[in-house]
Amino acid sequence: MEVTIQLKLSLILLAALSSFLLGGLWYGPLFGKAWQRSLGAAADGLDSRSMGKVFGFAFLLAVVTATTLSAFLGPEPELVNGVVIGFSAGLGGFVPLLGILYLFEARPFSALLINGGYCIVALALMGAILTL
Repeated sequence: MEVTIQLKLSLILLAALSSFLLGGLWYGPLFGKAWQRSLGAAADGLDSRSMGKVFGFAFLLAVVTATTLSAFLGPEPELVNGVVIGFSAGLGGFVPLLGILYLFEARPFSALLINGGYCIVALALMGAILTL
């Protein structure tokens, strides 16, 4: 089946949106309190940010991530490949890089587990969506 550009762009936007839905659950009811504890004093400044800018830039970055993952998956990926490649990108790429940053920033391991877990699941979910 030939994938049209319009369909590919729609799937990229849907994959980017999925990271927001997952993030709402991940940093809300699932791990929200633990995530804020892991931030310690840095959590105090979260309420003073412009949430419009935060969400706008976050969505733009999610679109970049989904577009890049889509390029790695190729023109007509299968579901298993999408999930495995997304999962692998998170586990083998994003999380180790976060770990390096967290070591130099002296951030707690619990923050790496929460944020890294989100990256792994978000990328696997994006990979699945991009195969539709």
